[in-house]
Amino acid sequence: MAEPFKGRIELDVRDSVPDWAPYTLKKAPDGAPNILVILYDDTGLAAWSAYGGRIAMPTLDRLAADGLTYTQWHTTALCSPTRSVFLTGRNHHVNRCAAIMEGTNGFPGAAGRLPAECATVGQVLQDNGWSTFWLGKDHNVPEEDIAGGGSRSEWPLQKGFDRFYGYLGGETNQWYPDLVEDNRFIDPPYTPEEGYHLSKDLADQAIRMLRDQNSSNPSKPWFMWYCPGANHAPHHAPQEYIDKYRGMFDDGYEAYREWVLGRMIERGIVPEGTDLTPLDPLPADAANPADHVRPWAELNDDEKRLFSRMAEVFAGFSEYTDVQIGRVIDHLEETGQLDNTLIFYCADNGASGEGTPNGSVNENKFFNGYPDDLDENMGYLDTLGSPETYNHHPTGWAAAFSTPFQMFKRYAQYSGGTCDPMVVHWPAGIQARGAVRHQYHHATDVVATILDVAGVEMPSTYRGVEQHPLNGVSMRYSFDDGDAPTTKDRQYYAMLGTRAIWKDGWKAAAVHAPISGHGRFDQDAWELYHVDEDRAEAHDLAAEHPEKLRELIDAWFEEAERNNVLPLDDRTAVEQLTLDRPQAEPPRNRYVYYPDAAPVPEGVAVNVRGRSYKIVADVELTPDSEGVLFAHGSRFGGHTLFIKDHRLHYVYNFLGIQPEQVFTSDVLEPGKATLGAEFVRESAGEHGESVGTARLYVGERVVAEGPMRAQVGKFTLCGDGLCVGYDSADPVSRLYRAPFRFTGGQILGVGVDVSDEQYLDLEREAAAALARE
Repeated sequence: MAEPFKGRIELDVRDSVPDWAPYTLKKAPDGAPNILVILYDDTGLAAWSAYGGRIAMPTLDRLAADGLTYTQWHTTALCSPTRSVFLTGRNHHVNRCAAIMEGTNGFPGAAGRLPAECATVGQVLQDNGWSTFWLGKDHNVPEEDIAGGGSRSEWPLQKGFDRFYGYLGGETNQWYPDLVEDNRFIDPPYTPEEGYHLSKDLADQAIRMLRDQNSSNPSKPWFMWYCPGANHAPHHAPQEYIDKYRGMFDDGYEAYREWVLGRMIERGIVPEGTDLTPLDPLPADAANPADHVRPWAELNDDEKRLFSRMAEVFAGFSEYTDVQIGRVIDHLEETGQLDNTLIFYCADNGASGEGTPNGSVNENKFFNGYPDDLDENMGYLDTLGSPETYNHHPTGWAAAFSTPFQMFKRYAQYSGGTCDPMVVHWPAGIQARGAVRHQYHHATDVVATILDVAGVEMPSTYRGVEQHPLNGVSMRYSFDDGDAPTTKDRQYYAMLGTRAIWKDGWKAAAVHAPISGHGRFDQDAWELYHVDEDRAEAHDLAAEHPEKLRELIDAWFEEAERNNVLPLDDRTAVEQLTLDRPQAEPPRNRYVYYPDAAPVPEGVAVNVRGRSYKIVADVELTPDSEGVLFAHGSRFGGHTLFIKDHRLHYVYNFLGIQPEQVFTSDVLEPGKATLGAEFVRESAGEHGESVGTARLYVGERVVAEGPMRAQVGKFTLCGDGLCVGYDSADPVSRLYRAPFRFTGGQILGVGVDVSDEQYLDLEREAAAALARE
């Protein structure tokens, strides 16, 4: 309720007394700190130098040497859920974020929109006098809202952030990112040929925001959430950073695990006597074959070279990004802001196994259920990390970078999925320097810590809605007392069919692989670990302590009931990503798109996956006409209709596998025309892909036809939207350079039809419409 007006109002303002108090914005407490949260993606505990790993992280090392290194800090095992927890301080199912936003399923814990009962830390700090900035990845906006005309209700500016510069989906091409500034889509400011990389751009933008702040409101504290694309696929880095690691991973991932465990023990990250866990711990009837680790000794020489190079690229990507973040830290030091800035430098889940056992030059194969081919991968050995690839390391490196734990990202029952690096730095508020902290904590505790340090409470009611209490506890007690017992009581875990619970130093874990499609959750075996004594979770004590196991299983179900965890969902990635979900626009068989519009994201564009379709473009051609009529996707999966060298081309780029499927006409005549292509699906291929016949049309004539295969999964997890009159970002076809805008004529519109209607009927309809123009 607003303060009452305490001035005096008379007929004449000269006889009246003003009172500004009811109309003045809140100010932060005197001496309140700035807050910088740096949240990497897909990074296990054993990757970075601060924890004993081989990846040099000079900025992180600098902060750790002057701050605190946490060894038992945990996440949800997946990106969107962890990020939702960073936003609100509530458990991910309370946030309706059971899995990634592309995997929502319509149940209370997985509906995908933050409830009004969960105000964000941005909103609370913004209302209490902080400026609020968000850089980089979001991944908490529903798919249907990532559109030019979509709802902005879940976008950063509507969630308490003054400024946003980054991308809304789960991943993006680091050379050609899908950028949003504040509430609008934008193009990158320059190209890879001119030196562009998203990690550099984000640092540039962060410094610019901080300079603007310091120029106009230097006494006002700020909160910045900085979320680089690293280390999520695609692993993209400048060549000089990749080459720094040449040969450094040639000993293989099993040898790395042995080596890094010794380093972690020396540094006090894990205790003396910590044992390594097996690389493939799940029994065959519970495992997911896509997460298998191939023994290094069984690889041939080419495979070893390929796998080593993939680790080198990952390392170069990580270090390059850290160096860019270092520029932001340098700016804070140069402007006298570093000492009173509370910094959290951390990661959102364990290292990613989405590269499958053989690694990948196109991570999108994972999301299409399509296997990688080693011969194809070897062909890209010298271009890994460049714009030519969308690469991801194999599962062996995911396991190695998550040493000493079992498994990796997505496995919420094991610390390989959930135990992540976190360094905290705040010279003005922490006396300890270069210390290690072993208290058990979780991502839910970050918001509670921020509010504690800021001297602000999460309101019990926000915008008229009673708030869900915070699920986390403040970590501040541990800042200057390394021996203090953890204040965490218990924490449940549940992700993609996996589940566990930690309580009082013990952990119960269900034996079940994520996205395996196994179901039968009532038959899951449970393991028991005494984490206080067995940090690696290497020794199952279920048989020795059945009463303790039963106690923890019961506690998991209590938490599941309290937090909207059920039902469990372990359906495959393809199944979950292609579920029917409510759309702002009603589903239809025909979609019409127009030139000079922003790219239409795949989540709201016409769905041609696993079906027949037709594309018809109404155009007016001149002798100089050329360029893209229609494009959707990228070189790593997509299709495009374009004119080049006076000929019509249709290219379907199936998961980036060369050669591209190309259909070309004879020379086109000037004048009004309807140009198009159709694909008739006839069967399913060996891996579920669509197999059929493609035809290219000029008017009513078939000018080219032949066999074609098409994807049943997405062109990309996000981004690279549907365009008319140009191709955005990374081009679909190597036959042209983006944007290859259409010139020398006019595009009236492009229709895409997924009904059973005959192509020629559509062509006649389009020709009639063209004649009326």
